[in-house]
Amino acid sequence: MSETLLSVQGLTKRFRLRRSLGEFVTRRPGDSALAVDHVSFDLAKGEILGLAGGSGSGKTTLARMLIRLVEPDEGVITVDGRSVRDARGHELREIRRRMQMVFQDPYSSLNPRMTVGTAILEAGRVHHQPGSDDGDAFVSKFLDLVRLPASMAVRHPSELSGGQRQRVAVARALAIGPEVLIADEAVSALDVSIQTQLLNLFLDLRDELGLAILFVAHQLSVIAEVADRVAIMHLGVIVEIGATAEVFHHPQDEYTKSLLASHPQPVPLDASREIRICE
Repeated sequence: MSETLLSVQGLTKRFRLRRSLGEFVTRRPGDSALAVDHVSFDLAKGEILGLAGGSGSGKTTLARMLIRLVEPDEGVITVDGRSVRDARGHELREIRRRMQMVFQDPYSSLNPRMTVGTAILEAGRVHHQPGSDDGDAFVSKFLDLVRLPASMAVRHPSELSGGQRQRVAVARALAIGPEVLIADEAVSALDVSIQTQLLNLFLDLRDELGLAILFVAHQLSVIAEVADRVAIMHLGVIVEIGATAEVFHHPQDEYTKSLLASHPQPVPLDASREIRICE
């Protein structure tokens, strides 16, 4: 069995709702919404765990809590045995280097004034990554990893297609040297053909770099293509978790069954199948 890299136990998050006038006048606390409710899971080195569920199920909140973009209320998060919630200063910065996030909209996560090369190089240099002193070679290395030509380094995000921008966002994340990649709806805004190319890329990166990947998606067909295991979230709770083919072929929870029924073709589910499309 592969070594556990990321461990999550009892993770919980409530968001306070805006108080009514009566609550404000009487100084009563307002109601709160439970976004994530005592969620637990492990992620092993070299594993892709899919996180699926409907809109509002808590997937993105959970993903952001892992790197403390959202602060948890309860629970334990450890990376290679080191507590994420207890980390401060340099230690928190190091943990965030080890866990990088790729967001749904790469255009808003990339600085429009920076060229592709500058964005990748700055990420590497800020985190003192080996080879970042040689700017051109460093940038070319990570562009090559995401299957983009070195000539792309001089372009700005506005000059790229959606798929190219997402590859740049992945390259910038990789330049920091992560061990865990959190992909939050990273392909949902792309055309189906481009989605397939990006899914191939994530599979390749897992194989080449040994990355652990938490792949958040609402599209079950996407999860079926890439995930070794899948966790199904509903109303802030993981209602079912297991091998992707097993969960999709033999769902045990009623919500999982209804979710699968709303996606007529969440296939292929053959674990031996590899998707490879020439670009």
